[in-house]
Amino acid sequence: MANSDPGPEHAPATTPALKVVPPASGGSRPATAAPRKGASGAWLDDRWPLAALIAIPLVITVWGIRYYASGLGPRLRSPMHALLRPSGPVGLGLGAAAFAMFVFLWAYPLRKKYRWLAWTGQVGNWMRVHILAGLVVPLFAAVHAGWRFDGLIGLGYFSMLLVALSGVVGRYLYIRIPRSREGVELSREEVASERRALITRISAATGDDPAAVERSLATDEASYEGLGPLATLRQMVRDDRTRARVVGRLRRRLATPRAGVTPLERREVTAVTALARRELALAQQLRMLDATRAVFGLWHVVHRPFAIMAFIAVGVHVVVAMLMGAVRPF
Repeated sequence: MANSDPGPEHAPATTPALKVVPPASGGSRPATAAPRKGASGAWLDDRWPLAALIAIPLVITVWGIRYYASGLGPRLRSPMHALLRPSGPVGLGLGAAAFAMFVFLWAYPLRKKYRWLAWTGQVGNWMRVHILAGLVVPLFAAVHAGWRFDGLIGLGYFSMLLVALSGVVGRYLYIRIPRSREGVELSREEVASERRALITRISAATGDDPAAVERSLATDEASYEGLGPLATLRQMVRDDRTRARVVGRLRRRLATPRAGVTPLERREVTAVTALARRELALAQQLRMLDATRAVFGLWHVVHRPFAIMAFIAVGVHVVVAMLMGAVRPF
């Protein structure tokens, strides 16, 4: 349930030329640090926790593949049934973990809405955990159910799966709105200020004129005005591919020796391309900000009904399991 209310309306965005202060000449070239990470920049840091969480149900599935691939009768006679059935130690443990993560998904909108919950952590960090939980909950729930999706369980599971899939789209849109490390949406002035700082740092690291740096990072600015939701998403993907090509071209240029220019070390090339990647992302985000907000608002309309349906189905499933004695809360 990756909710993020769009901010106030703005005029359609363009990508203005930036007035960059040239770096001081002379002396040695300054060290180049990696760019400041925004709310979405930490996503790559979450790959290992995500891989570890996904590995748990996958390893259990591979280990019990003969059981999960069997019909209901052979399962009942299997020596693994007591362990892997939904009310068994493994199945129930995964179900409890899935339920806990599912409940946490609904805590994120509360953290975002109520400022008095600020003591629980930054909204950006909550969003990161929200995304991780939303991606792994369907896998935990599937192994808990023994990879059988009949009746109400099937309805709840497929609603949950649709929520997870739509959440992937929601995250893609979420990171297209420029944000700070805390997850707060940046103003146009803050975006322009950060872009100027990035251009200046790239100029200082490469020795190129700031205007030349800006020209080297320029892309074809296709308009988002008047595009429908699907056309907007297609244009976003095309812009992502264009940014990747521009960054790749810059990396090759920096790695190629040039007469009269001290070559950059590999770590410096990596740092400069990271700065360029951030600058290009900010330029694209600023240009498509209004279109992104519009599509994000429509995404909420689609995402919420499936989330509510999944919540009801999961709640009914847990209550019925307790009433039937499959789960003892105390």
